[in-house]
Amino acid sequence: MPDDDQSPISAQQAKRLFADWKAAPAIVLAVSGGPDSIALMWLAARWRRAMTRGPRLIAVTVDHGLRSEAAREARDVKRLAKDLDLPHRTLRWTGVKPKTGLPAAARAARYRLLAKAARTGGATHILTAHTRDDQAETLLMRMLRGSGIAGLAAMARESERDGVQLARPLLDIPKSQLIATLNRAKIAYADDPSNRDASYTRPRLRALMPALAEEGGDSRNLARLASRLARANAALEVLADGAERYLALRDRNDASRFGFDATAFAGLAEEIRLRLLKRAIDRVGHEGPVELGKLEALLGALDRAIADGQPRLKQTLAGAVIGLVQGRIHVDPAPPRRSRTG
Repeated sequence: MPDDDQSPISAQQAKRLFADWKAAPAIVLAVSGGPDSIALMWLAARWRRAMTRGPRLIAVTVDHGLRSEAAREARDVKRLAKDLDLPHRTLRWTGVKPKTGLPAAARAARYRLLAKAARTGGATHILTAHTRDDQAETLLMRMLRGSGIAGLAAMARESERDGVQLARPLLDIPKSQLIATLNRAKIAYADDPSNRDASYTRPRLRALMPALAEEGGDSRNLARLASRLARANAALEVLADGAERYLALRDRNDASRFGFDATAFAGLAEEIRLRLLKRAIDRVGHEGPVELGKLEALLGALDRAIADGQPRLKQTLAGAVIGLVQGRIHVDPAPPRRSRTG
């Protein structure tokens, strides 16, 4: 592991990490109590203290109610936040927890609660402590699921979620460097055993990382790959924007309806055709986002119908109806599903 991966983060480095958000009125810091998020809070507080004017920082801990230690860890975060002169809130995920898909449900609940805290506190941004290690693991998980280029771009440094900007200032920083930073500052942090629970996919992949690193697949190289794929994805989105304008995707007579000439559509590259279909379906559908595999199957059916001169085709996907009629592809909202009665 390179020496800088073991070096504490300096005040000057922290200034560069958070510089993009110095003009925000207020920022929510997502702090679970683990080393990554504790380092995020400590570094952000140090960065803010060095500024004459800057954003208000609000530390928020989400207690998912899944571990008995979580309440104590939230109290520990609150004590440290007080020492750093930061306000702190603990939010709880209440209600029945799902028996399957628990990590995804917990993640969705966490972001929902964080977004609510941001809106309540007048914050425009939520900062999370995702690291380079997290980025590498996310890339591997999505590779194994067969994700497309957009998915393999992994996590963005900044994106919108629930009406708030979600930012990840530590995405290029290895976890080892954050731990070194806390050790230098003599700051304690919690150890969540669920991070090693082999019943979940991410911990199983995490356990494989040392072996992958020996073959060159360390977090640095995997994160670099994600960054390159993000660059390619951004270029493809620009091409899709141009193709969308070229095809005049939106019908002038009906703002709720999307359509394009089938022959012109067929002449575009396959990846661009997929993206145009996805955009149209996600805009008008009510069961999205559309799955890539199903989208590819739909495109195949459309391509065959266009090539064979088939006059009509109609399919429903993700709450949208996709039809081929008289040489034109239309994408319209699907009628609501009828509920079954006994």
